[in-house]
Amino acid sequence: MAEPEFTATGVRIGKRLRSLTRAGQVRISDGRLQLLTSYGSEIDSAPVRAVRASKPWFAHGDRASADLNGTRYSLTLGERDPAPGKPGPPSARRFIEAVRRAAGHGR
Repeated sequence: MAEPEFTATGVRIGKRLRSLTRAGQVRISDGRLQLLTSYGSEIDSAPVRAVRASKPWFAHGDRASADLNGTRYSLTLGERDPAPGKPGPPSARRFIEAVRRAAGHGR
């Protein structure tokens, strides 16, 4: 298995008004985006080219949304990237850039 292109842990993942996990994982690897629970069970996954990642205009800096397989998930990541060597989720901006880069859209 190849090294993941992007990994975020400690991510709150929700669907509509329901929280699915408070410490989940988001992983981009081998051209797929995966949303995982804190136990490593898959919530959903899709090819990165079919994923739409964005930042809601009304949300705080740590929120992003991802549309996978027709379902919109809200993701609460970090407000900023953690300091080098420190644990914590990366910023929502970095997640959106990683999705675009993996899909081949670049900037």
